[in-house]
Order: sequence, then C-alpha cells, then structure tokens
Amino acid sequence: MSTYDTLRHFADKWGLLFMLLVFAAAVLWVYRPGARASYRAQGDIPFKHDERSAQEQPPRDQTPGRGE
Repeated sequence: MSTYDTLRHFADKWGLLFMLLVFAAAVLWVYRPGARASYRAQGDIPFKHDERSAQEQPPRDQTPGRGE
C-alpha cells in the first residue's frame, strides 16, 4: 500500500472523527453556561460610543423563557 493510500485510509476514519470532535467542542464552548453575558457585552461594543444617552434608548429585548 502506498503512502497516499495509507494517509487516505487514516483520514477517512480518524480525520472525520477528529473534525466531529472539534465541531462539538466549538458548539459546547459557544453554548456553555454563563457565556451569554460575555457575548452580549461583545455585541454591544459597536454601540458603546452612541451619541444618544442611556435614558433615551429603549431597553433591550429580553426574550422570556430563555435561561439567563
């Protein structure tokens, strides 16, 4: 068996498993408990220096039923 065939056989079996594990780890990292506050703060960065005062801005939409 050539080197190409060996590497292809390895990638077909273990490469797919590795990529699946990396994807699952990324999804778990994004949806981990306590990440919402961090992502909300990062999402508000473009509006940090908005010229309107905080009293003029309507409150953020709080979706009911979502664990905060």
